Amino acid sequence: MSGKWIDELLYPAWKQSFREDKELIHKQSLFQDIRIIENEEYGRILFLDGVTQITEKDEFVYQEMLVHVPLLSHGNAKRVLIIGAGDGGVLRRVLQHHTVEKAVMVEIDGDVVDLSKEFLPGISKNCWDDPRAEVIIGDGIQYVADAVDQSFDVIIVDSTDPIGVGEILFTNDFYRDAARILTDDGIIVNQCGVPFMQAEELYETSLRRKKFFSYVSAYVVAVPTYVGGFMTLGIASKKDNWNSQSAGILAQRAKNAKIEGLTRYWSPEIHLASFCLPPYIKAYLP
Repeated sequence: MSGKWIDELLYPAWKQSFREDKELIHKQSLFQDIRIIENEEYGRILFLDGVTQITEKDEFVYQEMLVHVPLLSHGNAKRVLIIGAGDGGVLRRVLQHHTVEKAVMVEIDGDVVDLSKEFLPGISKNCWDDPRAEVIIGDGIQYVADAVDQSFDVIIVDSTDPIGVGEILFTNDFYRDAARILTDDGIIVNQCGVPFMQAEELYETSLRRKKFFSYVSAYVVAVPTYVGGFMTLGIASKKDNWNSQSAGILAQRAKNAKIEGLTRYWSPEIHLASFCLPPYIKAYLP
């Protein structure tokens, strides 16, 4: 099979390429360049501003760890706020938890949602029709700033890197407002890049979170598409040390939430092991 190659130029001295066997859509939205292609190995792939966001083949790795770690660490999350995640994969995993009563998803770019529904239905499944889901096309930063009479047990930030449309999701103001609307035992999680290549992203965002949360840490996930080694997911809470639980407790919570048998990457043991950080990553936590 032949086709042109798409270069992802996230780093100045290193690139990865995907063969475009078929272009499904290429569109400039109000916020970013959106492209979805088919690739023989990875299936359908979503690019935003030329950077790989998700692929059909390995999306479960990132999505499961972004969702199941905070929800099962909490153990009784009923209200979840999702910022970004327009492909619907995070919303789908959140709604797999039968304990969740309400999931609010705020995505700034409606075109990402619409095109994902059309071209990436296997990632979102039927999450859009779940009565517990509220999908808002709008500014997640403004939503968090304006939320007065709302509180959430878990906030999941599935954003691009801190450039372009995703930059404001890494500011002091955002973390201050997030801390305000989180319950006392609430948890916030957001992607902090690949520290082997983006160490400053983990370090700087951890410093910002430290201003508003007593517990600030990170855990790792190995996503094949995100080149450069482990990706870190930053985790923070006003309550200390969420990673001190046992595999038995996590397994029971997964059973109560009815996600047993639904995961291909997350397990109680992987959950605990993901907090065992290599020294080169741990060095960037304050």
